[in-house]
Amino acid sequence: MTIPGFRPVPFTGVIYVMAEAARRGFRYGHPDWCNLGQGQPETGPLPGAPPRIHQVEIGVDDQEYAPVPGIWELRRAVAELYNHLYRQEKRSQYSERNVCICGGGRASLTRAVAALGEINLGHFLPDYTAYEELLDIFKLFTSIPILLTGESGYHFGLDDLEREITGRGLSALLLSNPCNPTGRVIQGDELDGWVAVAREVGCTLLIDEFYSHYIWGDAPGGMISAAAHVDDVDADPIVLFDGLTKNWRYPGWRTTWIVGPQPVIDAVSSSGSFLDGGGSKPLQRSAVPLLKPEIACAEAAAIRTVFLRKREILGDGLRAAGVRFDLEPEGTFYWWGDVSGLPPGMNTGMTFFRAALERQVICVPGEFFDVNPGKRRSGRPSRFRHYVRFSFGPDEASVREGARRIGAMVAEAGPAARSGVPARA
Repeated sequence: MTIPGFRPVPFTGVIYVMAEAARRGFRYGHPDWCNLGQGQPETGPLPGAPPRIHQVEIGVDDQEYAPVPGIWELRRAVAELYNHLYRQEKRSQYSERNVCICGGGRASLTRAVAALGEINLGHFLPDYTAYEELLDIFKLFTSIPILLTGESGYHFGLDDLEREITGRGLSALLLSNPCNPTGRVIQGDELDGWVAVAREVGCTLLIDEFYSHYIWGDAPGGMISAAAHVDDVDADPIVLFDGLTKNWRYPGWRTTWIVGPQPVIDAVSSSGSFLDGGGSKPLQRSAVPLLKPEIACAEAAAIRTVFLRKREILGDGLRAAGVRFDLEPEGTFYWWGDVSGLPPGMNTGMTFFRAALERQVICVPGEFFDVNPGKRRSGRPSRFRHYVRFSFGPDEASVREGARRIGAMVAEAGPAARSGVPARA
């Protein structure tokens, strides 16, 4: 049935995955399900982490609308945290004028994209599923995909970066770092090089840093940000996105921010005035203490301890089942696995997903990360049709049980999966 004036909007990505699970009886908190699909960290207490917030006080003034760019106290707290973590030796410092508060990750990305002009905007494949709708709905800019390969560990060198920007005439480039879904991390001298290239050739980097406290290699405090490599906060074309969603494990608060040059903050504040009108004032007020450096660092340290253990549990279980990996995750809480060597009926991302649902395990088919705005590449199979994204975001018991069920599912399906390089359909 259609309603005049409305077009059908299909479920895609994680929304599709969760809807299919719900059709089979899944609901949040259901004890029989292992949700290795949705990009959400466990939100309960962790050993060594600051106490979780259970109550929010609402003052009389907080019943009013928040300013579209956010309350100045939280904007200042975000700026001061970035300066403390990444810019202590830098002459140029962020201020509240370099920060815009938004009502969720998608809201912050949508504000930024809505403010872009008639430009060429590059994006990588694979990358975050929600970018597809984001890049399709606004028509002023032209989105241009850039292919990454598993054979190279999804690495993209500085020469490649400069060539793509100049050769394709890119004025902006959107990416997640750490990358959702591959777990690839650009950091240290490499990240410094990316910022330098952007500065030299005049291309804005729109960097989704929502997983920037989930770093499994060497990084100071287990955290990274391109903010550490910016020379002039109001001149360098670096725009950063983060929030309480992943790095503080408060996804339900829908409190996020954009950090960048003041002209960008002015533009995204303006676009927010007609897109969403601003975030929750009481939650913004309550978020201010969470931005204290000692709180942020303690949370990041606790995340590293607990999530590294879950990373090992899930990775070992998937390998034992015959899933192959191009890259061990250097960041995020995902394993990006190739299932093409598994028995028939579960050797593509979609068939594996459906088989796992029968075991009450949720995962995400890899084809959803083949970001394809407007379906311009229709009529050909996805390069990632043999991949699945598995999350070790849930609590350890769910991760362990999910890995056990996947192992049993593969073992009962037929001969053991082949090791080594799988044969593709």
